[in-house]
Amino acid sequence: MKIWVDADACPVVIKEILFKAADRTKIAITLVANHHIRVPPSPFIKFIQVPSGFDIADDEIVKRVEKGDLVITSDIPLADEVIEKSGLALSPRGELFTKENIKSRLNIRDFMDTMRASGVHTGGPPALNQTDRQNFANHLDRIITQFKKSQ
Repeated sequence: MKIWVDADACPVVIKEILFKAADRTKIAITLVANHHIRVPPSPFIKFIQVPSGFDIADDEIVKRVEKGDLVITSDIPLADEVIEKSGLALSPRGELFTKENIKSRLNIRDFMDTMRASGVHTGGPPALNQTDRQNFANHLDRIITQFKKSQ
């Protein structure tokens, strides 16, 4: 298993959790973004910078992800593509996207896009809080533990 991070919008606190997990578990983590991101020196942490442009980072992740890999993203269409390739997708808030819930999440996303396009102000998601961070860390640990047991 490799862990891929849609790093353009990933909160710093989540990246820090991932950096610690990479060193602790010796699982490779690759951050993908269209701007430079600092990563700590580690043989398990890599960074790929892609050109600026709509969905360039997402496309790079989809191109590289393999069955059983984990992608950290809040991007619903990216999560859908990862699931289609038999990967796992986890949001920075700790929500695991699955075959069972991704289509409804896509429908909600599309509905909200339609609302915004018609001029309705929908607001953004609330700020990441301690519960979200804990949910993310717990879910990440469960996924890594399950992977280690299957080896």
